[in-house]
Amino acid sequence: MTDTTAPTSAADPRDRLPTSRPLGTVLVTGAASGLGRAVAEAVATAGGTPLLIDRVDPTPGLTEAADAAHALADLADTRAAEEAVRGLVERAGGVDGVVTCAGTDACGRIDDVSAEDWERVIKVNLLGTAAVIRAALPSLKERRGRIVTVASTLGLRALSDASAYCASKFGVLGMSRALAAELAGEVGLTTLVPGGMNTAFFDGRTEQYRPGPDAKLNDPRNVAATVLFALTRPEGCEVRELVVCQSEEPSWP
Repeated sequence: MTDTTAPTSAADPRDRLPTSRPLGTVLVTGAASGLGRAVAEAVATAGGTPLLIDRVDPTPGLTEAADAAHALADLADTRAAEEAVRGLVERAGGVDGVVTCAGTDACGRIDDVSAEDWERVIKVNLLGTAAVIRAALPSLKERRGRIVTVASTLGLRALSDASAYCASKFGVLGMSRALAAELAGEVGLTTLVPGGMNTAFFDGRTEQYRPGPDAKLNDPRNVAATVLFALTRPEGCEVRELVVCQSEEPSWP
């Protein structure tokens, strides 16, 4: 029997794989530790240029490749955060991506947490995220860049004694969905929804609010790899929301 199927030519579009976007210059908040540190290292290892922001010096312990321009800023002071972002972007000549990893928490029942501590969580996690994006947006629009906001599985479900954190992360998720619609065709936006990670985020808590000895937590380097995936999707392709958790970790679903 004669095979009548037409051969696929080497020039056939079906043979061409989509081309990933280069990382370029990526601003990372919370870069001194945890997920932010892991993202900064991953960007540098993959050939991008990280710009680092934290309220403490983010450079100690970084690999030589990741030791890039940095600025100190407490994201609870949103105007200072904006100034830090603008300064870094200007020094770098522009920015192609922003990843908002900075975060904090104040565990406890709402009447046991001081108003100052409760409101600081909202300022850092939600208002600080908005401030960073706002300041970087002119350059991101010019370069048709990408944003990865960091929510949490506690931005999808609520727990007792976590009202500030849940409020902030539910807010990040809602803001991100609105911005994805607002910036469609101009700037890409992915919302990362991570489960618990093995980081210093839990340090300093009382025992009742720390993961137990059998807790299933993700390595932040694994989560950072998914951030790079979102940042490098081909033009016209967006990962809108990305849930990443340890396979046995109980915070999802």
